[in-house]
Amino acid sequence: MAGAASRLRTAGSGRERRPLPLPVRLLAMLCAFAFMVAFAVVLARLTLQPSPASEALTHTNLHPGRSLKAYLDQPELRDAVRQVGGNILLGVPFGVLVPVVAPRTRGILRLLLLTAVVMLLVEFAQGALVTGRAFDIDDVILNTTGALIGYLLLGRRMSRAVHARGPRGGRAGKKTASGRA
Repeated sequence: MAGAASRLRTAGSGRERRPLPLPVRLLAMLCAFAFMVAFAVVLARLTLQPSPASEALTHTNLHPGRSLKAYLDQPELRDAVRQVGGNILLGVPFGVLVPVVAPRTRGILRLLLLTAVVMLLVEFAQGALVTGRAFDIDDVILNTTGALIGYLLLGRRMSRAVHARGPRGGRAGKKTASGRA
């Protein structure tokens, strides 16, 4: 009876997480990878496409909050929602897909760091290489916020389902039913 109870427990949870069958895990990872590639293409088209008509309007922003204030001070709420909401939504797929494709990124700090680095690179490319685009630190902050939202809502659970650890039998230091190693 004690053996059955200990099989149902894992550290910190009331039930054991069984890994998905290998073919299902591979299919889930393949789908996540395909969606990640599609997301990268959409991200590139949205952020790295030249906009010569807005060249005179672009400005680099290195001060967090400056662009957010400008967005929120716009007379049309719709424009502010489009700017802020669009940047947040742009980060959500990153937070959902990256932990499934790369399970070592599972964890809030790792995901936030990776997202911030990738989005900084996108912003640097925009500012340095693309006509009518500029570097904006607020876009990095909003994209990273979106990735956090995606991770908390879905990415963490999806990653745990695909990359669940099996039973911990056979490991040194395993706790017994009495709690001793």
